Amino acid sequence: MKAEIVVAGLLLAGLLAPVTPARADRDAVGSLVVRQGLDEQPRPVLGPGVDPGRLEGPFELHSEVYPGTVRLWWVFVPAQYDPAAPANLLVFQDGHRAVHPEGSLQVPVTLANLAHAGDIPPTIGVFVTPGHHGEPWPADLEWGNPNHRAQEYDALDQRYATLLVRELLPEVESQYAISTDPARRAIGGTSSGAMAAFTAAWMRPDQFGNVISFIGSYVSIGFQSPNAENGERWVPGGQDWPALVRREPPKPLAVYLQDGVNDLDNEWGNWFLANRQMDFALRYANRTADEVGAMGARYRVKTTWTDGEHNDQHAGKLLPEALRWLWRSAPVSDTDS
Repeated sequence: MKAEIVVAGLLLAGLLAPVTPARADRDAVGSLVVRQGLDEQPRPVLGPGVDPGRLEGPFELHSEVYPGTVRLWWVFVPAQYDPAAPANLLVFQDGHRAVHPEGSLQVPVTLANLAHAGDIPPTIGVFVTPGHHGEPWPADLEWGNPNHRAQEYDALDQRYATLLVRELLPEVESQYAISTDPARRAIGGTSSGAMAAFTAAWMRPDQFGNVISFIGSYVSIGFQSPNAENGERWVPGGQDWPALVRREPPKPLAVYLQDGVNDLDNEWGNWFLANRQMDFALRYANRTADEVGAMGARYRVKTTWTDGEHNDQHAGKLLPEALRWLWRSAPVSDTDS
């Protein structure tokens, strides 16, 4: 059985009290259940008798939204894909790590396993790297970050969503039948890729109705202070997301939000606290809309807190859970933690 501990007394100031013995409840102030033992679980592998489907690519995309950049992308096609029945869609950022055969994410393997078991509908996977200034995309960049990643993933604006919707997905949809229903389209990532996923879905909920956010970088990487002499303005960053979520009506989004209590604490911010702020902001937006009787959408939220650090280790092991939760058929409440 998976062990659980409780990190009790998380203060609004961001301080964590010592860990206490396990409890199943969660209070309104911020105590939370933290899952342990994921590090001991093996990474996803193809199940017995599972058809692996096929992974196509990498292909290059030269963007007009970000002039002078090039990125790589791949498409996963499950064995159950039928052109007569539009498939679900999962777009995953940092595609070179998502598809790496020795990586911890193994996203194509997970999609193949879940579709084979009937846990999710057949799902087309689209895996895309951040952009890189200069050509070609660095062949030796097996694990690292291209040089235009922060400008795309950590920016709180619509440009990255525009790249996906206008430049990348039309390429995929010209070859494969994919559902246009946002409820059947998910976008996800880890770290800054998770923030990019949330930003794209929040800006374009008509395209993406589901977000998978692992160790999200809702911190100040993209923030820029102005140069008063040049008349520059403040540039918002990921640390501003909770404030924006609280002040705007809820979007029709389901959000699977994961982070580890041992995530980073550096000049950009406290990353675990930032994810907790996102959790509270999403729930506040729902609660406020309910209190005033507002019609319209509500966020559907599931949080999973682990004892992990800032890496992809837990993401690969929790992805099956996230996808099952997003696309299960039974109706659920707005808070499933």
